[in-house]
Amino acid sequence: MGLRHPKTDQIRLEDVFAALSNPMRLQVVRVLAASGPVPCGSLLDGVPRSTLTHHWRVLREGGLIRQEAVGREYTLTLRRDDLEQRFPGLLDVVLRAAAVPEPG
Repeated sequence: MGLRHPKTDQIRLEDVFAALSNPMRLQVVRVLAASGPVPCGSLLDGVPRSTLTHHWRVLREGGLIRQEAVGREYTLTLRRDDLEQRFPGLLDVVLRAAAVPEPG
């Protein structure tokens, strides 16, 4: 059974926001936006594998990332073009807001 990736027209705004509501997942999106595709195992050092698997699933099923097998490991890619097509400007706004330091 393959990994579930919603088609572009099936990405739901509430799923995108739910996926981005977690600081770890938001950080993953920021890293992918800045660096491009990365191996799953190279993100979030020290986090248990079961936790990572959960976060990848939420991001993938929310339509934010594509998770694909490359050789013996999986690579994460931000679905920037799909998100831009579905919700123009949303990802850029989220990334800009995430880059602003929290007050206090």
